Amino acid sequence: MFREHGRYVVRLLRRLGVADADIDDVFQEVFVIVHRKLPELDANVVLRAWVYGICLRRAANYRKRNRARKEIPTEEAIEHVEVDPKSPAEAIDARKARAILEDILRGLPDEKREVFVLYEIEELPMQEVADAVGCPLHTAYSRLYAARKLIHEGIRRARAQMGNR
Repeated sequence: MFREHGRYVVRLLRRLGVADADIDDVFQEVFVIVHRKLPELDANVVLRAWVYGICLRRAANYRKRNRARKEIPTEEAIEHVEVDPKSPAEAIDARKARAILEDILRGLPDEKREVFVLYEIEELPMQEVADAVGCPLHTAYSRLYAARKLIHEGIRRARAQMGNR
């Protein structure tokens, strides 16, 4: 279980706003819960969706505990998106873009970020997203729409700031 889902859990926790300094602790919380509840798991439940739900709840608990704390993203936090740059300048631009996206994602309300990450980044079907976050399907679509709008606004602001430099 750990080998099969470990890397995914780390990536998901980062995208859900868990700081690099705390990834190991929250990761351990997730797998303690997985280990404890696995024997009770219904055979009809999709294992990966079940793990997503645990990650979502642990990340939400983490964010509640750490509202005031801010962390600057490290290289490791933004390296999870692979890019094949043609030049060093493109590599730098790609890193900056990933850092901007991470900042924008951190600024989203939790329920919108969760839906956006699961649907757009992790590419889950919307019904699985709705099940994982515990909301009706139409609510998940509504949250996705709102998240996209906020992300577009964040990108527009970032571009405006870059133009002012």
